[in-house]
Amino acid sequence: MQHLPHRAKKIASHPETPVTAHANLLLEALPGNDRRRLIANCEPVELIFGDVLYEQGERIQHVHFPTSSFISLISSLDEHSKLEVGLIGSEGMLGTSLVLGVNIAPLQGLVQGGGSALRMDAARFSRELRRCPALQRQLGNYLHVLMNQVAQMAACTRFHRVEARLARWLLMTRDRAHSNEFYLTQEFLAYMLGVRRAGINRAASALQSRKLIHYSRGNMTILDGRGMENASCGCYAGAKEMYAQVMN
Repeated sequence: MQHLPHRAKKIASHPETPVTAHANLLLEALPGNDRRRLIANCEPVELIFGDVLYEQGERIQHVHFPTSSFISLISSLDEHSKLEVGLIGSEGMLGTSLVLGVNIAPLQGLVQGGGSALRMDAARFSRELRRCPALQRQLGNYLHVLMNQVAQMAACTRFHRVEARLARWLLMTRDRAHSNEFYLTQEFLAYMLGVRRAGINRAASALQSRKLIHYSRGNMTILDGRGMENASCGCYAGAKEMYAQVMN
């Protein structure tokens, strides 16, 4: 996928404009005063599908707290060898290496689902992090969860069948899209899962024949969530359990 320019749009902040469709769980978990101060230092933006927020190895200019958007973390070996190793939605934050004092992006941040987010300048975020012990604890826990997700998804790619991986990926996308319906092309699915389009076609056809999904011209609908969880590899349930264990 080509490098697209970052086209996040700042949302006008007047009373009749809803700036977020959903709350960010990391921010919501903070004590009231800390949460209000942090949100006051953010600007609401609208992220656009396919935009690259930063490239692997680039300096981090902003952190993003997705609310209704979601972002893929892409590991790149070269221009043609890329693989999704993480997915961030309203449960998380993009820019976690700043928690470790490193302002270099370890992975590419690609907007997979367009929607709203809260954005903060990286330098301001680092100042807020130093002054807020509750934020340090919360993001330290989240960084542990995210590192586990990256390792788990790498192992999943190596050892699990494409059909089970596709089911896992669609469930993760559903959770972050806050909807059973979303738009995905076979080309994008193949890119995210690191397989050929023919492999995606076979896996999607298998799930559709079991009446777990309906997929036509890029329009994806999950028909049976419980059935999809059974079809998925154990990585989906494992990631949810890890988040609940560490973050709650």
